[in-house]
Amino acid sequence: MTITCTEDFRQLYKARVPKMFYDYAESGSYSESTFRRNESDFARLNIRQRVGVDISEIDTSARMAGEAAALPVAFAPVGMLGIQNIGGEIKVAKAAQQFGVPFILSTMSIASVEEVAEATGAPFWFQLYVVKDREFVHDLIHRAKAAGCSQLVVTMDLAMLGQRHKDVKNGLSIKPGLKNLINIATKPRWAYDMVTGPKLSFGNVVGHAKGVDDLASLLTWAAEMVDPALDWDDVAWICKEWGGPVILKGVMDVEDARIAADMGIETIVVSNHGGRQLDGAGSSISWLPQIADAVGDRVELILDSGVRTGMDIFRARALGASGVLLGRAMVYALGAMGQPGIEKLLTLLEKELRTTMGLAGKTRAGDIGRSDIYRA
Repeated sequence: MTITCTEDFRQLYKARVPKMFYDYAESGSYSESTFRRNESDFARLNIRQRVGVDISEIDTSARMAGEAAALPVAFAPVGMLGIQNIGGEIKVAKAAQQFGVPFILSTMSIASVEEVAEATGAPFWFQLYVVKDREFVHDLIHRAKAAGCSQLVVTMDLAMLGQRHKDVKNGLSIKPGLKNLINIATKPRWAYDMVTGPKLSFGNVVGHAKGVDDLASLLTWAAEMVDPALDWDDVAWICKEWGGPVILKGVMDVEDARIAADMGIETIVVSNHGGRQLDGAGSSISWLPQIADAVGDRVELILDSGVRTGMDIFRARALGASGVLLGRAMVYALGAMGQPGIEKLLTLLEKELRTTMGLAGKTRAGDIGRSDIYRA
């Protein structure tokens, strides 16, 4: 199959990975209206075509959270990458390092923060879920610091779990039932890699959280540890423990953005968790310009949810984001082709962004602005 775009990766990923894990990535909560809106609202933003500009040299580089990036993208924190493709977290981290873009490791990763640090030998970002066990949270923050992580990304929109109907119906589990075992049998390449590869574990949690010694106890812990008491005082405590700039992920409201800015937060990720939490919420891209108008002069904004193309990256930059996070696009490429898939995805996105910039008369990513797009 000739891969020319993100959608090609998705089709190949669907063919190669068991259905329950494909659906885990390719789903939203309840009716999935927000999940769909995240993509469709990008298409309503037209790009101004310009001519008569010297576009012989185009610079796609940017800075995200104060760090240089060859492309204004970072890989989003996605749990269980090592199940989508064996060694997934390390493969994505290595590809990101080689290309020159940030990688964010999820709390619910298969590889631990220490394993990724050892494999890459370079700083990456770490995403923190705030659970009820604050001692575990404290230790995890300091483990990330000891591993040399350069940014701490705190997820704010998981104080309650949104229901994803597909996960319930598929019986999503690390220990699959008969229906899923039959489906796995149709994915021999994936099954072979999982059987012959390293033993699966959630390295940041198993053996570190109280009472979590194996995968069975992890599932119980994960269901019970979501903390509905998470508030701004917790954010202040996390900032103190981390001792450096903290990125807040999951802000989708002007008032919340102002609270974060008043606290001294330097970077916000405008995100609705890929449509996996509050169904009926607006798309991330629709909220970006409102939040940018309110706090963009005080806080750096990163856009997450719905990004699939270089054109989307251009649109997000135009509406006030320094860059975007790639979640599902990353999963598609990883599940389809492993590390080579991630490398090809970055190459394709760079080409798409470069072409879009050139035909829009922009030679520097930093020059893209609100006037470069208009609504259909």
